[in-house]
Amino acid sequence: MSKKLVHTPEGVRDIYGEEYSKKLATESLIHRKINLYGYEDIQTPTFEFFDVFSKEIGTTPSKELYKFFDKEGNTLVLRPDFTPSMARCAAKYFMDEDVPIRFCYLGNTFTNTNNLQGKLKEVTQMGAELMGDGSVEADGEMIAMAIESLLCAGLKEFQLSIGEIEYFKGLCEQAGLDEETELSLREFISGKNIFGAENLLTEKGIDAKHREMLLKTTEYFGSVESLLKAKEITDNERSIHAIERLEKLYQVLCEYGVEKYVSFDLGMLSKYNYYTGVIFKVYTYGVGDAILKGGRYDNLLGYFGKKAPAIGFVIVIDDLMQALNRQKVPVHINHEVKTLTYHHDNYESKLAEAKGLRRNGIRTVLVPEEQTK
Repeated sequence: MSKKLVHTPEGVRDIYGEEYSKKLATESLIHRKINLYGYEDIQTPTFEFFDVFSKEIGTTPSKELYKFFDKEGNTLVLRPDFTPSMARCAAKYFMDEDVPIRFCYLGNTFTNTNNLQGKLKEVTQMGAELMGDGSVEADGEMIAMAIESLLCAGLKEFQLSIGEIEYFKGLCEQAGLDEETELSLREFISGKNIFGAENLLTEKGIDAKHREMLLKTTEYFGSVESLLKAKEITDNERSIHAIERLEKLYQVLCEYGVEKYVSFDLGMLSKYNYYTGVIFKVYTYGVGDAILKGGRYDNLLGYFGKKAPAIGFVIVIDDLMQALNRQKVPVHINHEVKTLTYHHDNYESKLAEAKGLRRNGIRTVLVPEEQTK
């Protein structure tokens, strides 16, 4: 047999032994925390129709999807992202529900990208979605639950940054940007490429006043006081309303007692175009990218026939485990395994003893006596 067959393709890896035990233990802790908020478990298919993740919905670019065909000729994709699947599911099974719907999920996602930079193409994600509640209190619940989930997993050193898509969109509208220019500017701003953003706006003939207003979004980050500065540069109602909502959100987070983990960054924008309001990301030591991402997506369910506001977040479990490991945060797992040896004459009694130990929650293995010599 070829030695190549024992290796995995680029971008995926095996996880086993103590590392996998720690991963399962961490997932269990987070799952318990999310369940305490009343979120119900849901499982969606690993692959979906291509249109669930189409460009119109604003999810992962087509070139980064794993695409294949079924025998009927339909184009299918391995899910790159859970949120569109959650929206589809809510529209299918809860079309006539008017009360808020709370989902939590766990599974793997797949992104076919060449720019790995140490990242995996298959990662485990755990997240939650709250659909049918457009209030600022729902934003606060989701962000507080995200913070508490990381804390219960043992992470202590992290920061959750909050942005607002509506603030940026209001400025773009005020400056008269078309949709294509707005999307291009979003990439420059989120990448902190000020020169690229300025060149784009100059090429599009945007006047100096509005250029400065848009470029200043990268300067509004830090404590809640940064929101006051952001409000001063504009008089458009859309952007001002977005800032006022963030101020109310901060008050809610103070009620939860999690404000010390929170900062604001109005230059933080998402690559997912389905986000419509508040967005947030969590950064920590030892990992280059955000280990948790989330936001409000009030229009997404409408693509599947159900008009309802929604907000959610996802934890990239693999990145969280990397952070816990590099920060030397202990993950408590039960290492103890009781070993019982047997031979032909006492097998029945040893088996009975093992069954009793297992009933009492003690991990027990049966080993033939000759294998211990």
